[in-house]
Amino acid sequence: MAKLHFKYGAMNSGKSDTLIKTAYNYKERNLNVLVIKPKTDTKSERTVVARGGHTCAVDILAGVDTDLSTEIRTYKNISCILVDEAQFLTEKQISELYQIAKIDNISVICFGLRADFQASMFPGSMRLFEIADNLEKLPTMCFCGAQAEFNTRKINGRYTFKGKQVAIDGDKVTYDSLCGNCYIREGGVI
Repeated sequence: MAKLHFKYGAMNSGKSDTLIKTAYNYKERNLNVLVIKPKTDTKSERTVVARGGHTCAVDILAGVDTDLSTEIRTYKNISCILVDEAQFLTEKQISELYQIAKIDNISVICFGLRADFQASMFPGSMRLFEIADNLEKLPTMCFCGAQAEFNTRKINGRYTFKGKQVAIDGDKVTYDSLCGNCYIREGGVI
């Protein structure tokens, strides 16, 4: 029976790299993969891009009103569905992915962040933690050498812990990952 998986980690933990590698492995075996990405991620519209430069084409660009069940069922002979930036999907869309896994017997592997720069869960991530069959943490390192747990936002190179949950556009906004000690030291509130 197919399952809904959530592979999560802080920024720079290799989530997109792992998605691209997974897609390659399926395709190498002549198995069809469907790649989904939320429209919220405006970095590269129809492509998943990893830090190392590898890319993977996106089949479905999901808006907040996209009915994933309907969209997915227009494709035939799908062996696996891969979702990049799953934290940006709605709770309803995550539930639709669960139903696709169980009713259509298609494995769904979601990749994304657990929480934002203020240590608050994204709605899509929260729903995945509630219903996913498997949860897997992808580790990454803080600048101090400890395991990073928290995402941070920088504006003009300075950490900030105020603002909207999502801020992707703009060359002045960047993200990092820090361990708990460094997160608090930089001003993060737990």
